[in-house]
Amino acid sequence: MKRVGALVLGALALSACSSATPESASPGGPIAVEASDGACGVARSEADAGAITFEVTNKGSRVTEFYLYAEGDRIMGEVENIAPGLTRRLIVEVPDGGAYQTSCRPGMAGDGIRSAFVVKGDATRQADADTRLGEATAGYQRYVNSQADSLLAKTTEFTAAVKDGEAEDAKALYPVARTYWERIEPVAESFGDLDPKIDGREADLEEGQEFTGFHRLEKDLWTGGLQGDSAAIADRLLADVTEIVGKAKTVELAPLQLANGAKELLDEVATGKITGEEDVFSHTDLWDFAANVEGSRAAVAALRPVVRERDAELASTVDAKFAAVEELLGAQRDGDGYKLYTDLTQEQVKAFAAAVDALGEPVSKVAEVVAQK
Repeated sequence: MKRVGALVLGALALSACSSATPESASPGGPIAVEASDGACGVARSEADAGAITFEVTNKGSRVTEFYLYAEGDRIMGEVENIAPGLTRRLIVEVPDGGAYQTSCRPGMAGDGIRSAFVVKGDATRQADADTRLGEATAGYQRYVNSQADSLLAKTTEFTAAVKDGEAEDAKALYPVARTYWERIEPVAESFGDLDPKIDGREADLEEGQEFTGFHRLEKDLWTGGLQGDSAAIADRLLADVTEIVGKAKTVELAPLQLANGAKELLDEVATGKITGEEDVFSHTDLWDFAANVEGSRAAVAALRPVVRERDAELASTVDAKFAAVEELLGAQRDGDGYKLYTDLTQEQVKAFAAAVDALGEPVSKVAEVVAQK
């Protein structure tokens, strides 16, 4: 789960102290971004429409993220889990000119340090210019639609069990409903503050923010029992899921979103599931872990014909690394689900971490291949 706060895009007059300009600002190459604990220096504040590349270096002491937002806090692209001293690249397709915002999020929390960013002109969408990329996005949209339908159906069952006081039934349904959320999370979380309402963790709450959604009900079910307001929380969860499902099924996707989303899902594993911090009350993290991997593979699979033609070696490497992670997951199956995360040994956790790292590296290169003309 990644936190996205609401901000009116029209308020583009940001504090001068919120950014610092990197030394290099080559007009023809990637846009350099220097992120620190208190600044987000973007080398250029404008770019031509099309595929835009940001190269983000974390010069601070905290792990950070970088986002490009469109109006209404819609996420055009993001790169997460940038540890101090590391540089990560984000390639994002922006075919429509207009006002956007860049944002660095030190500590991966809050609204971030934002600056105005202008995209000039318009560009032909990759999916319109390349039939295969158009087929890829259409195929992945069908996948999103099917997962969204299942998310709504299972969340309806889960919240009904909560409202009926059927705690054991609700516990059984909790990881199943979340599976569909985790498979399409990069698409769903692009819609502003619905993501934290649905998937916000207690440890990530900001001052004054209410604890709602899946994890609030998880806490009720596995710790103190269903509470007096659990039914109301369930109603809100179902309403929020219904809204986000409708939006996810109508959003216009771009090929680079699929590539970036595949990496985002693996970052979700690396920063949350692998630590056991996501489902801290139920310890059903392996369900989420598996769903993130499945969602990542679905996004890459949609793009695979293009990737295979342009870089056959990368396609083979990605296939092999996915297979390695899935083999480890298969060994932890328990009936129709997975063992509790707390049942894993430290050696097994380390093996998962190594396999996800090995997978994340080639998956991060898919966007560059897709961006080729």
